[in-house]
Amino acid sequence: MEENKGRILEKIDSPDDLKRLNLNELPQVCSELREFIIDQLSVNPGHFGASLGVVELTIALHYVYNTPYDKLIWDVGHQAYGHKIITGRRDVFYTNRKYKGISGFPKISESEYDAFGVGHASTSISAALGMAVASKLKNEPDRKVIAVIGDGSMTGGMAFEALNNAGVNNADLLVILNDNNMAIDPNVGGINKYLLNISKSETYNRFKKDVWEGLGKLEGFGKKTRRFLQKNQHALKNMLLKENNLFEALQFRYFGPVDGHDVVYLAEVLKDLRNIPGPKLLHVITQKGKGFVYAENNQTKYHAPGVFDKETGEIYSCDCPVEKAPKFQNVFGETLVELAKMNEKIVGITPAMPTGCSMNLLFNTMPDRAFDVGIAEQHAVTFSAGLAAQGMVPFCNIYSTFMQRAYDQIIHDVALQKLPVIFCLDRGGLVGEDGPTHHGVFDIAYMRTIPNMIVSAPMDEIELRNLMYTAQLQDNKLPFSIRYPRGCGIKPNWRKPFEKLEIGKGRKMAHGTDVAILSIGKSGIFAKRAVKSLENRGISAAHYDLRFVKPIDEEILTEVFNNFKYVVTVEDGVIQGGFGSAVLEFMAANNFSATLKLLGIPDKFIEHGTPEDLYRECGIDVKGITLAVLELLGRPVTAETTESLA
Repeated sequence: MEENKGRILEKIDSPDDLKRLNLNELPQVCSELREFIIDQLSVNPGHFGASLGVVELTIALHYVYNTPYDKLIWDVGHQAYGHKIITGRRDVFYTNRKYKGISGFPKISESEYDAFGVGHASTSISAALGMAVASKLKNEPDRKVIAVIGDGSMTGGMAFEALNNAGVNNADLLVILNDNNMAIDPNVGGINKYLLNISKSETYNRFKKDVWEGLGKLEGFGKKTRRFLQKNQHALKNMLLKENNLFEALQFRYFGPVDGHDVVYLAEVLKDLRNIPGPKLLHVITQKGKGFVYAENNQTKYHAPGVFDKETGEIYSCDCPVEKAPKFQNVFGETLVELAKMNEKIVGITPAMPTGCSMNLLFNTMPDRAFDVGIAEQHAVTFSAGLAAQGMVPFCNIYSTFMQRAYDQIIHDVALQKLPVIFCLDRGGLVGEDGPTHHGVFDIAYMRTIPNMIVSAPMDEIELRNLMYTAQLQDNKLPFSIRYPRGCGIKPNWRKPFEKLEIGKGRKMAHGTDVAILSIGKSGIFAKRAVKSLENRGISAAHYDLRFVKPIDEEILTEVFNNFKYVVTVEDGVIQGGFGSAVLEFMAANNFSATLKLLGIPDKFIEHGTPEDLYRECGIDVKGITLAVLELLGRPVTAETTESLA
């Protein structure tokens, strides 16, 4: 970069500043934006590769379109870091994903430029269609709506539902397919192969290149013909491609594929498309991690790498050093392989998260018994149901927050038919920096309302192994939910012989006389430590780890309510309808009397931050449990007491 040009990015506080630049200055802006993202993300971890891949597209879109009047929706939202930086958040970007800082995803309440919240995948076209139809009804013909869908989102069924509807609505809508052949792991399935065939059609691309370059040498007529072909290339393409174009069949005018890293050309194409009415789809080819060689060469690893050295690419962050306990997801992955070797009927299913949930270990050892179905949670559940109906033992691993997308399938296709699908819900509880779109706090409540469903949560890694072992035994003929948290557990030596657990039975962790603390899942770790904290303050607390929310251990609950006047329940899920509610229902149904304190996630969406910050905010860490017990027992809580618990 020539020094006399000066820095441009630091002068861009809004897209209006960007529009004042000449077209030939845009490559420099892209270079500086990419450099800024690398600098920031190397020390402040976040989603890295996806935003690097759309730098040119981001600049071109804001250069051409009149945002925020024109509506720009990113899908999934971790592509939008560049968008945030040039829409007034450059100077606060260092707070990205930090407690009380800006969100890692577009968020309506954060900026007028964030047209729609997009933490999950495959939602943009539906939302954009709604906005485009609303603009038509409000007589706003000049308002443009653009959905940028990529990073695997096109594998989700909802995207095709929206395309199917948008074509017949004839709304003025532009869908930009950011085709980088990746989600977190490489994309899979028929649509991925279809897009690959389009992008690599030698006949079409060779013809297009020769004609385009030839016309560029002609004055007047050549330029007009170029523009005509750009606007009508969908008809030309259909003649040259062997198969009919899927998007054209859905009544979208298809343009592309085009190079997503040529910002000047992208801007020219978008200017033309802006003036073409109706539903349009621009197919853009990008490279995830573009501009950072280590991310280009290992796109899965650099999807969200943590802290890294921007010069050498060395990744420093490691939540679980060797001497500590492993991540729950790795315990799941290794245990699944171990169980699959014991039981030939076991299969693994995941919606586009083999590395994220560690099912890649099964893919590596038994590829014919592991299935990545793409970002398609609904299909994953019903596919698992079909496997179970034919005697297989499916372990369907879906993040808790994404399982919400398949709730009807859990009820209708699995539980109603009593099919023994084993749901392993990763990232249960407060996941941290990804924030409210990713917190897995609703699953205990939504699973325990479903008939025939077994609902469980391990406190540690050994319990996770034993629950997985118990769930796959042949005498279990009901759907079985096992939810576990993100991050590390507490058992470095977790490789123990399997133990069959009695379904619906908990365990007593500590004896006590003053108060009973009942916990489920990860919250049991906090409760166990709170017992020690209370003991130091002269309070004798009993602790019960229930293991199962449904069926709940009525024998333990009877013991508790017969012996304790004060009871505290702790869970890392929502209070309403959750574990504490189940305990309260039992107490009421059996005419027991006690003073209860329910600790968990309150009736609001919890923002992003470190898990420690968030659990403290919700009052379900050691300090929160200790203070709750002190208040419940009427013990004085002084500033000194609170300070000593910090």
